[in-house]
Amino acid sequence: MAKASTGRGNKFSKLKYEERIRDEINLALRREFADPRLINVSITHVELTQDYSHAKVYWDTFNASTRGDAKEAIESTAGRMRKLLSTKMEVRHTPEIHYVYNSQFEDSNKIDKLLKDSADEAE
Repeated sequence: MAKASTGRGNKFSKLKYEERIRDEINLALRREFADPRLINVSITHVELTQDYSHAKVYWDTFNASTRGDAKEAIESTAGRMRKLLSTKMEVRHTPEIHYVYNSQFEDSNKIDKLLKDSADEAE
């Protein structure tokens, strides 16, 4: 049985593969799915398991009030998205997709508001 490489080259290719998955999913959300609930959804990053069989796909929405609808819509794309990835990326095995909400835009807005409120109080 061959031992998996843990050298620098392996990490680099894994990072590139994760970035490519992120880019392909973002592109597919815009071009392949007509669901209007996906308009404000953005894939922020992807984490692959060591064996590349599963991908945690982190997503966020620019409109927090539509998060519930967006979650339902994006989760419904998992099967078709995996199939699209397999044809676009031309790889032998396409990872199973698991969507995970990432509140980075929401957190950023909260921080901005706190900073603004703090600056207003200082005046």
